[in-house]
Amino acid sequence: MKNRIEILAPAGSGESLEAAMTAGADAVYLGGRKFGARAYAENFSDGELLDTIDYVHVHGKKIYLAVNTLIKDRELEELYDYLAPCYLRGLDAVIVQDLGVMEFVREAFPKLPIHVSTQATVTGALGADFFKERGVCRIVPARELSLPEIRKMKQDSGLEIECFVHGALCYCYSGQCLLSSMIGGRSGNRGQCAQPCRLPYAAGDGKAQDIMSLKDLCVIDMLPELIEAGIDSFKIEGRMKQPEYVYTVVSMYRKYTDLYNSSGRDGFAVDGRDRAILWGSYQRRGYTTGYYKQHNGKDMVSFCRPKKSAEEALCVPRHKMQQKINGKLILSEGEHAKLYIGTADTEIEYTGAAVQRAKNRPLDTAHIEKQMRKTGNTEFVFDRFDMEVKGQVFLPVQALNELRREGIAKLEKEILSDYHRDGAVDRKEWKTAGREALHCRQADVRPDLSVLVSETPHFNQVIGDGRIDTVYADASIGFSAVRDKERKGQKLFLALPYIFREGTAHRWENLYDEMVSLFDGVLIRNFESFQWLKGRGYPKEIRSDYNLYVFNRMSRKVMEETGVGRFFAPVELNYKELAELGLENGGLIVYGNQPVMVSANCIRKNTKGCNREDGRLYLTDRFRKKFAVKNYCADCYNVIYNCQPLVLLSQQREVKELHPAELRMDFTGESAKEAERMIELYWKCFKKELPVSVPDIDYTKGHFRRGVK
Repeated sequence: MKNRIEILAPAGSGESLEAAMTAGADAVYLGGRKFGARAYAENFSDGELLDTIDYVHVHGKKIYLAVNTLIKDRELEELYDYLAPCYLRGLDAVIVQDLGVMEFVREAFPKLPIHVSTQATVTGALGADFFKERGVCRIVPARELSLPEIRKMKQDSGLEIECFVHGALCYCYSGQCLLSSMIGGRSGNRGQCAQPCRLPYAAGDGKAQDIMSLKDLCVIDMLPELIEAGIDSFKIEGRMKQPEYVYTVVSMYRKYTDLYNSSGRDGFAVDGRDRAILWGSYQRRGYTTGYYKQHNGKDMVSFCRPKKSAEEALCVPRHKMQQKINGKLILSEGEHAKLYIGTADTEIEYTGAAVQRAKNRPLDTAHIEKQMRKTGNTEFVFDRFDMEVKGQVFLPVQALNELRREGIAKLEKEILSDYHRDGAVDRKEWKTAGREALHCRQADVRPDLSVLVSETPHFNQVIGDGRIDTVYADASIGFSAVRDKERKGQKLFLALPYIFREGTAHRWENLYDEMVSLFDGVLIRNFESFQWLKGRGYPKEIRSDYNLYVFNRMSRKVMEETGVGRFFAPVELNYKELAELGLENGGLIVYGNQPVMVSANCIRKNTKGCNREDGRLYLTDRFRKKFAVKNYCADCYNVIYNCQPLVLLSQQREVKELHPAELRMDFTGESAKEAERMIELYWKCFKKELPVSVPDIDYTKGHFRRGVK
């Protein structure tokens, strides 16, 4: 018999929770009214969360709470009070994206297991090791990984691995999407994604299509391969979907996982009727097996919305789900009634009223059993019920009812006592943890001015420019363009790839020594590259980019303790929130078309064909806005940039008040003339502190004013 794989079901509502449990889920994941990545699901109130934890545990299942949004400093004040009751009640784990929240949970709730959300963009064994060192027990890797990569992550890290097997797929690596945030103010990192990727876009001069709308994932036929890759938990997406969908999908994955466990590969085959029911439970875009066996491809994309068809989900059974128990009742004349009831793991004894001698007709055993089996609306139902009756006995019906009622209540309490915790860290202790006083830079110390360049012409333009203190050269710029360049006192940093999967790590092994010699440090965009550098004993400075989300002081503390010398502030915090975070050792991006998506799929390949060459094209939306798309072919991913550049020239006073260590301009598709104009304006504005006028261009102030909810 193979190890039982966990079937993990979504529970966006109470009805979906019951559907999942009835269908055979081993565990459910859900969100409360705060901090969850599905803010528009029905979700659970604080009181409902506690009742749900008990309900799930009575039935011998597990429950995981999604706390997988980025959390602001002021919200950390609320997080303890939100989690503490659930922790004491026996919550089985939290699902987390924010590095600061992970540290917070470790400090405040040391016995609470932490699962790393797919929002953390873990793309390899290196990333898993990074989080393992921080005490997590389970990784939900990026959905873009192949089966060999998942197998290696499991073997190398030894952590539990939880992978999606069914439901919606994002076009972007989860956690790396700012499209909804930047164009509509609804942040996917805060659970409010408006899904603009599902809308039509035109690539280049082509017609408008749903270029970024992926089909839904369904791997029911691949379960043997997934199990043999070492996956511990099969996760089903769908906290926004109906109970019928949840019941149907969980039922099918339960059925065929159990079939493999009992019959192995030779006995495994999915019935065509079951597959049709599974696909019919939710018809949106068609189905794909995702990235498990392919890196990308147009067959994964639904270029147009199909005609609406009738959905054929299974009906959720109307009967209440009840846990089976066994019971034994002993009635002896002149002694107190004894009731023994229990599950396979827990048994209790309850002593009831004294048994009387029957004056007329003694109690009939069939009548007693019928009365005792009336468990009604409780969470239990008797499977086997035995009795020992000695003598001419009599007990009032009221006494039998009380015996059953109090016995079941005692059993439930005993079951739940194994889950309940005590000893949560005192609230006053954690509030001061990691909150050391901030030592702000002196107001008269001007920040460094830096430039990030992703193309060789821009690099040649800024290297040696006395107005620029630091140049960040993107990894796509070859080392041949960097060698023997006169810097004139500038620092030169290498910006490593946004995605650092195993193939990328192998490629950089051959470049490591020259990288150390050519550059003063590196800028990282993922934890895989950090772990790779650490493993090589990298001797120079490591800085982290905006997309590693130092969103609160706790995450800032973790990054500093980890060894990151300087962080760049996330782009979704406003001025006041940046002031709370503190930028005295941080950088602030003040200009550039910012990345809004990093995708394993390829716009060029899916619309024009792959030519295996770095390059760019443009997506045009329904408002005629153009989004640049750059191919990074060496590592096979796309970066999509915002249609408007960020310009913070008119925020000179507020930026200065933040006392950032560094201000950065990002150049992507600008002409040499445009780049020169911006360098001069920002140099005058922030180095010379002269008044400047904002150029007459279409631009955005990003979230510097508005922030995200």
